[in-house]
Amino acid sequence: MARWCYRHRLVVLLLWVGALFGLGFAASTAGTDYATDFSLPNTDSKRAYDLMEKAFPESAGDTDTVVWKVDGGTVRDQSVRSRIQPALDEIGKMTGVGGVTSPYSGEQGAAQISSDGKIAYAQITFAEQANTVPKDLVQNVVDTAQNAERAGLQVELGGQAIQKVQEPPTGLAEMIGILAAAVVLFLAFGSLFAMLLPIGIAIFGVGTGLFSTQLISHVTSVPDLAPLLATLIGLGVGIDYALFIVTRHRRGILRGMAPEESAVVALDTSGRAVLFAGGTVCIALAGMLVTNLRFLDGVVIGTSLTVIFSVLAAITLLPALLGLLGTRVLSRRQRRKLAANGPEKERTSGAAARWSTSVQRRPRTIAVLALAVMAVLALPVLGLRLGATDQGNDDASTTTRKAYDLLAEGFGPGFNGPLQVVTSGGDTDALVKGIGDTAGVARVAALPPARGVTVIQVVPTTSPQSEKTDQLIDRLRDRVIPDAGAQAHVGGVTAVSKDFSSITGDRLPYFVGTIIGLGFLLLMVAFRSLVVPLTAALMNLIAAAASFGVLVAIFQWGWGLDLLGLGKEGPINSFLPVIMLSLLFGLSMDYQVFLVSRMHEEWVHTKDNARAVRVGLAETSRVINSAALIMVCVFLAFVLSGDSGAAMAGVGLAAAVALDAFILRTALVPAAMHLLGKSNWWLPAGLEKRLPHLAVEPRESVSEEAAPAGGATVVHGFVRDPEGAPVDGAVLTLLSGGGRQLDRVTSLADGSYIVSVPGPGTYLLAATADTYGARARHVVVTDEPLVYDLELAEGEVDAVN
Repeated sequence: MARWCYRHRLVVLLLWVGALFGLGFAASTAGTDYATDFSLPNTDSKRAYDLMEKAFPESAGDTDTVVWKVDGGTVRDQSVRSRIQPALDEIGKMTGVGGVTSPYSGEQGAAQISSDGKIAYAQITFAEQANTVPKDLVQNVVDTAQNAERAGLQVELGGQAIQKVQEPPTGLAEMIGILAAAVVLFLAFGSLFAMLLPIGIAIFGVGTGLFSTQLISHVTSVPDLAPLLATLIGLGVGIDYALFIVTRHRRGILRGMAPEESAVVALDTSGRAVLFAGGTVCIALAGMLVTNLRFLDGVVIGTSLTVIFSVLAAITLLPALLGLLGTRVLSRRQRRKLAANGPEKERTSGAAARWSTSVQRRPRTIAVLALAVMAVLALPVLGLRLGATDQGNDDASTTTRKAYDLLAEGFGPGFNGPLQVVTSGGDTDALVKGIGDTAGVARVAALPPARGVTVIQVVPTTSPQSEKTDQLIDRLRDRVIPDAGAQAHVGGVTAVSKDFSSITGDRLPYFVGTIIGLGFLLLMVAFRSLVVPLTAALMNLIAAAASFGVLVAIFQWGWGLDLLGLGKEGPINSFLPVIMLSLLFGLSMDYQVFLVSRMHEEWVHTKDNARAVRVGLAETSRVINSAALIMVCVFLAFVLSGDSGAAMAGVGLAAAVALDAFILRTALVPAAMHLLGKSNWWLPAGLEKRLPHLAVEPRESVSEEAAPAGGATVVHGFVRDPEGAPVDGAVLTLLSGGGRQLDRVTSLADGSYIVSVPGPGTYLLAATADTYGARARHVVVTDEPLVYDLELAEGEVDAVN
């Protein structure tokens, strides 16, 4: 497939461009139909909502608030009223505004003025819900209201529709993330074209995924949070997957391979790993389904579609683009060097090799230090409290946050999150009296009955995010309503948030168990080991605890919130653990596969655990750290999205990826594997026979094009050190290009060796010996015996991908 895409590159490119623009046109024509209803079946708040819907079937549009405060006098003064009332009248006449409820409209409006007369509010009801109200209309409302301000008169606005106009321009976070990733890629590759390849793949993958999700929103329920999360994960994995393949392709060209052959080998090896990794991410995302929270089904659809399209772009569009670029995927300096000096010898050296050796020499010290760092970062997770963010968590400079604070100042902190006790039978008067006598209730009022249903408005004395408000909801449900003998349910946004937090907390263990179990099975089959998947599962839990500890410290305790410009501290969003753990476990599995697959390959060839771990870490740490750095840049950019949920998810995922790649996979995992020794690769014999064989690497055979008819032959020669002395007892292994062992021998006292070759073709000849480094070279064998001498140097680690 890779060869076909490479040779038919224009066709593949046109197909992808056609798919992107075709889906984009269809999506723009159809529009969006994202759901904003996060109802929870079989909860008290959902039963309250159903009763309210029965009593008031006409669903009005979004209701927003204009709040004003005077420094001197009262809001009833004619000088204030003469400025505010004309503005409210003008807003009421705007097309798209259903009505305005003013505090100056007789006795009914008197309740909209604070007891001290300093603060008042008006309610603006739009004809449509917040997500469909035109942005120009909302901006006109904001401008008209704030034009009434003067010295001593402050006017602010709050509500869902108002919040839309103060968000940064759509796509700003994505653009900044892409620019940051471009800088990292350019530093890694040194080539403009090589830098653009991963970014182009990510744009095609995310674009087709988002447009498809938008179309699917018309036939199934997809929450409006799904596109943002899909972009978040799509940009990260799209760039990373292309990075792995392009890195392998560039190495192939530098080793002297023709661009087409290098692209085919890169796709047939790293491309398979990308396919496997993308599958594990989708499986982790699908783990959200076990929570039985229906609105998350749409999140699974949107994020999984984007990951699937990103993988498809990486394994089809990328080889086509590599065909268009040819050797220009290398920098000019690399092309000049290749032309002048020929293929270069590739070896792992520098920081990666030195760090790998350090881990081997001091595994206990490094493991203890890494565990200590993760434990300290995880400590705040003990204080984790789930809830919902609201406009009280917005930045202090925003009008929505100022309006929220003014309402709390004038009417009490509970005014921003009233409860609705909905009753359909029993003694309503007794219930109202019982609620009024309950500790924690500031005000209570029963609305006129409608269709046999009465709604009782309850204003708590504490804010919507306070634990005392949650306790009040429990008292109403467990004691007050049963004592009154009424058939009633507690609803409202605050009650829904509490129920959602409770359900999430109850189902989280099943969810974590499911995705860890699936990951364990995949890794056990892929690496033929029980210890490797157990280690991976433990590392995932450590990474999750530490990343949530960072979230609690920043968003719940407020450490650094002002520096990041992320508003006021509050509880962690209830939906975040499920979504973040899905993404974290999927991405962690990627890094585990790329790291351990190289270690496993070396273990299969040498049966030397110390060498396998050292070489695997030395050869993969740089690309894993580069990929992680790109992910961190993309995720942190979503702090600028204007959405508190996205900012929280971005910071949490950035912390998780950074800790996972830079501490766990670079230090703790290899240190633990050194300490565990050969037991890393233990698998009971009975289980070995029953498990299916799943290999990320391709099964390679001799190429028909490169192998003319001929029988078995041999490769023979001598193994010597740099001074020319023979190396006795060196282990030489002949491998297929995909890593399958074909023959294994030991050199004699004079350094001579001879290995059997099944037939003409290209093979890999690896040699290693005690006190010496390792050396591996590609050898091209014809139908005649090949003489090939090898030289081993002390302390050298020769990188072979």
